[in-house]
Amino acid sequence: MISYKKFWTLCEEKGISTYYLRKNGVGAPTVTKLQRNGNIDTVTIGKLCRLLNCQPGDILEYTED
Repeated sequence: MISYKKFWTLCEEKGISTYYLRKNGVGAPTVTKLQRNGNIDTVTIGKLCRLLNCQPGDILEYTED
């Protein structure tokens, strides 16, 4: 399973809200997927990394089910 807990922690540290994400091209359905540890594509991961100025490993983590 992919966990986005690191993503939310980084957003909190940088003061980035879900409103900011939506205003910068991350759609509401994608935000919901992130909140529920759902599947997102690599294009979206790239967009998130650009917005947060980070690497993929900074925002997601693989864990065994």
